[in-house]
Amino acid sequence: MYIARILYPIEVLGPGRRIGIWLSGCSRKCKGCSNPELWQQQEKHEISIDDVLALIHQISDTNPVDGFTITGGEPMEQSDDLSILLKALKRICGDILVYTGCEIEGLNEKQLANISVLIDGKYKEELNNNSLLRGSSNQRIHILEESQRDKYEKYLSTESNKIQNFVTNNGVISVGIHKPDFMKEEN
Repeated sequence: MYIARILYPIEVLGPGRRIGIWLSGCSRKCKGCSNPELWQQQEKHEISIDDVLALIHQISDTNPVDGFTITGGEPMEQSDDLSILLKALKRICGDILVYTGCEIEGLNEKQLANISVLIDGKYKEELNNNSLLRGSSNQRIHILEESQRDKYEKYLSTESNKIQNFVTNNGVISVGIHKPDFMKEEN
């Protein structure tokens, strides 16, 4: 599978201290995308599921993990590998949030298995109104596991969008739901 980055602790894309996993490859190429560098699947991002899980265990064996957030790129473009990964992640923590530009109605049971919360819908820059957990207001939050409902409803009623920056060997990675035109603000 193609994974561009794994970051911990992500505290701005779901409740608690989460492991964030960014898949690479997205044919949607939405205007104003916050991760256009992840549109192409690059050979340097190819990694086996076993190696991904080894990296995840290096984090989860010594740190509290309250959940996983899977984004991209477009995770559903790697849905077979994603299904295998999600099943393994579920054994580590039952809270798995997945972002997709697809709509839930177009996904099948295998794609939805082991997802606790799905945020669906194509990003539309003109509808970016700083909605919590959503890049644009057309995107929907689906709580698929009732055991997560109270936690997410509390999170959605008490939190606001924040940005978190990570310093890496390749520079700074800014994580969170960005305002429209955030790239212009950096220049």
